[in-house]
Amino acid sequence: MKRRAPQGLKVLGRRASVATGRWTAGLRLAPGFLLAGVQRGGTTSLFRALVDHPAVLPANFHKGVNYFDVHYARGWDWYQGHFPLRAAAALRTRGAGEPVTFDASGYYAYHPHAAERIGRDLPGTKVLVMLRDPVERAWSAYKHEHARGFETEAPERAFALEDERVQPELERMLADPAYYSASHRHHSYRRRGQYAEQLERLHAAVGAADVLVVDSRDFFERPEEEYRRVTDFLGLAPHAPARFDRWNARPGSGMPEGVRRDLERALEPHDRALESLLGAPPSWRR
Repeated sequence: MKRRAPQGLKVLGRRASVATGRWTAGLRLAPGFLLAGVQRGGTTSLFRALVDHPAVLPANFHKGVNYFDVHYARGWDWYQGHFPLRAAAALRTRGAGEPVTFDASGYYAYHPHAAERIGRDLPGTKVLVMLRDPVERAWSAYKHEHARGFETEAPERAFALEDERVQPELERMLADPAYYSASHRHHSYRRRGQYAEQLERLHAAVGAADVLVVDSRDFFERPEEEYRRVTDFLGLAPHAPARFDRWNARPGSGMPEGVRRDLERALEPHDRALESLLGAPPSWRR
């Protein structure tokens, strides 16, 4: 039986790797694409399928580096230090094509400054955004934050408090791009489901042609077809993962009917805006 390294040693190992990565940033790959969200949208399953591709390598130690949202002040060398060395990547992907690495950070789509930073620092990069029924996503996010200790309120109270908690924090973030808001990150249940405004921000920053929307339900119902659409968009050779699994799923339902009704009513105009932007209804409106 393999022994697991103590958690403290893992943390020290990661810190040492990041420090070494910063010193060797110029020898490392920069991300060729980003998986920018959304939180609780099925992105871990898409991440796993992407990493299965023989030409694709993830960031070292992390699914998401959270550079363009939370850690931007650390600088580009810190960020690039999280990715594989070019020489090592070429060896690992030999025969599969040019190696490509990526960052999967689910806060990028929602953070008010991330899109602009991405467009400025990674011109020409492609961005994937995976969308889920925003009502179900909001409930899943509440359960996720509650389980992790970031939320202590009962569901009805937490959803009722959202605007009071988040709006002042958003205004402070807009006034001070360096400001970090835990409430904006962890208590934005309904607002993270206002997808059209997030996509419009990405379109303005990187160009609509370089943003691909993946519908979560379509991906899980027709994974081979949707995966091929993703790899074609990224310019990757066709590949068939051995399996497609749901990762990080939490048991469904349990949503109070009053919460569901309020979310559906509040999100209806945003869903209509999304449908107009996409030119077709998302899966939860078909």
